[in-house]
Amino acid sequence: MAEKPSIRLYVDAPLEAGAAVALERGQSHYLLNVMRQNVGAPVSLFNGREGEWAGEIAAADKKAVVVSVVSRLREQDPAPDVWLLFAPLKKDRTDFLIEKATELGVSKLIPVTTQFTQSSRLNTDRARATAIEAAEQSRRLTVPEIEEPSSLERVFADWPDDRRLVYLDETGSGAPLAQVLAGSDDALAFLIGPEGGFAPSELDVLRKLTFSVAADLGPRILRAETAAAAALAIRQSVADLKPN
Repeated sequence: MAEKPSIRLYVDAPLEAGAAVALERGQSHYLLNVMRQNVGAPVSLFNGREGEWAGEIAAADKKAVVVSVVSRLREQDPAPDVWLLFAPLKKDRTDFLIEKATELGVSKLIPVTTQFTQSSRLNTDRARATAIEAAEQSRRLTVPEIEEPSSLERVFADWPDDRRLVYLDETGSGAPLAQVLAGSDDALAFLIGPEGGFAPSELDVLRKLTFSVAADLGPRILRAETAAAAALAIRQSVADLKPN
């Protein structure tokens, strides 16, 4: 292909040279009516399993766009094994949190209900659409898994023994996050509390868990979505500094 694809789309279909992938209606509309693409236009596809592939629009009508897969652009690389537990916020702010968490490499998003959670509901279809768009824009090769909302108690009851949980403690009892992460293992999870913070009883539970550790993000009170983005950016920076 003479032209490098600038449009990336996530698909669920298998990807290999010569495959024909029929896009969903929303993706077809995006290509034809938003981006004004025609037959022969370059597109890159990824599915979270087989890397990223260059393709071109082979057919286009009102029903669907079909992309012909040509060649592999990138091999699939392993995503960081990082989970994010968060209390759902108001709609736009939850969208922001999911978008930034996806850009910063989170592999699983787990909405949890706490005593001060603003909303116990989460539209997981909307959340997944937000995560897919963020993955497409950020050149990520995977889309994070998004679980249905659950209570902290239920999540902790099934917690894997080998995963460290770092919770952001706004009371200042934890060490600076970069220091906490300096010796952390690959399997990691962050817990971000709601706007009202954790209840004292919840902090008592967190402090007694064998797999959890408190961390601090500094002297300022941050919004939950800001704290999530800051924590994940610090993790990425610390990981980049570690020897291979």
